[in-house]
Amino acid sequence: MGIYMGYYVIAGVMFLIGMLVSNQLKSKFKEYAQVSLRNGMSGKEIAEKMLRDHGIFDVQVISTPGFLSDHYDPTNKTVNLSPDVYEGRSVSAAAVAAHECGHAVQHATAYSMLMMRSKMVPAVKIGTSLSQWVIMAGIGMMGFGHGNQTIFLIGILLFSITTLFSLITLPVEYDASKRALVWLENTQLTSGEEHDQAKDALTWAARTYLVAAIASIATLLYYVMIFLSRRD
Repeated sequence: MGIYMGYYVIAGVMFLIGMLVSNQLKSKFKEYAQVSLRNGMSGKEIAEKMLRDHGIFDVQVISTPGFLSDHYDPTNKTVNLSPDVYEGRSVSAAAVAAHECGHAVQHATAYSMLMMRSKMVPAVKIGTSLSQWVIMAGIGMMGFGHGNQTIFLIGILLFSITTLFSLITLPVEYDASKRALVWLENTQLTSGEEHDQAKDALTWAARTYLVAAIASIATLLYYVMIFLSRRD
């Protein structure tokens, strides 16, 4: 029971922190969604201009359902923007649209961390779907003796793949935001207070990935400590 309690404590704490950061991100997005861009451009227009300015003409900007569901899909080369961003003419819309185009620029320039993350996707899908089941099975089997640690170790290795993926995601997201903000400033599509607000919104977006990475590392270390404590 102690093993499971430790896991639930870590999961609970990180869930609360993640929820606070997520709520703050949503709050910032809604706040800056009320701030109209002086240039009057929509998120779609911002995205299309950033792609053109970087010599990218084979990426399509489309609308996708949901709230903050924005993402770049490298498999079909589409920048998918949520309705509030696609149609919006606010600081939030500009920041998010430019950020997603930052990923398109990374793809076009073969940014190393993005390429590495893309190659990891198949392994991450396996690790995500199997790790928790294998870990729980390993923990359960260890209750009957020390000879069943191999299953638990396999579970840890599977989980470590997802942890590595979350770590690689950090520089990918921060770099996309940096590219977006530099471009917005250089083109003067955002300036002064608008630019500060765009930076603030993207900073909080990046923190959601940071919290996820910290949670994954903490959980992985917890599993490793359990494994090492049972070796004797």
